[in-house]
Order: sequence, then structure tokens, then C-alpha cells
Amino acid sequence: MTEAVQEGVVGPVEIRRIMDMIPHRYPMLMVDRVVDIVPDVSAVGIKNVTVNEPHFVGHFPVAPVMPGVMIIESMAQTSAVLFAVTLGKEMEGKVVYFMSIDNCRFRRPVVPGDQLKVHVHKVRGRGTLIWRMRGEAFVDGKLAAEAEFAAMIQENL
Repeated sequence: MTEAVQEGVVGPVEIRRIMDMIPHRYPMLMVDRVVDIVPDVSAVGIKNVTVNEPHFVGHFPVAPVMPGVMIIESMAQTSAVLFAVTLGKEMEGKVVYFMSIDNCRFRRPVVPGDQLKVHVHKVRGRGTLIWRMRGEAFVDGKLAAEAEFAAMIQENL
């Protein structure tokens, strides 16, 4: 594990550690690294977009574009890592479900070769099980997508 704590910031969290924290696996693992986490506040995740991803076979073969739902999923998975760091070992591996997605906007296409930098911020939490989040995804410093969403930890799986 290569996590370092400095002034309340945790990071980076590498892929093997992410896979301990959240249950997602290829082809649905949409975060490669989390570079900054402020527990109970925010996280910044990285998703390297490659042409080898299965959704590019059909979306679209002539002009591959990352599906918007995958960008939102990257926000959710970055949030799930934030949940795990904030709530501790007992949270690790639990499934986090979307409850709602609001004010979602796609600002520019994301294509193979891009690196998504996903910023998520906790808007509020209802106990330890339900959080409201705001996410933004950037490519080269330019906003590609944004959304607000609520997520819930499934306690008993």
C-alpha cells in the first residue's frame, strides 16, 4: 500500500488497493488511480481512456467516444473509494448503488488517449450509508462532464 497521510490528504491510491476497496473489475472498473483524498470531503481519481475498452467496439467504431454513463460511473467509483477511506476497513468491498443522478451535463467528447481527471465532492451525508455527491470530469483541464448524484452503501450482501 502506498497511501500517505499529510495534512488530512490521503493518496495516491494505486489500482491494487482500489480493487481491495471497491468490488468492480474489468471491464467495469472505471478508475485507475486516486491521487488525492480528503476523508469525508473530496477525492480526485484518474481514468486513462484506452481504445482497448470493450465499449469502443460499438460506440462508435469509426469515431470512438467514451459513453457518458461510463464517465458518470467513473465519478461513482471515485466516490466509492472516498467512502472506503472515510469509513474504514469495514466498508471495503461493499457495493455502492446509485440512488439518483441529477443535473448531468456532457460538455465535450472523451476519446481514447484522453486522461479523465475526476473530481468528486461530498455535498452531504445522511449517516454513513447515504451520501450526496457532486462530480466533475476534466480532460486537459477542460470540463468534459458534470453531475450530482446520491449513492447508498448496501450493508448486507
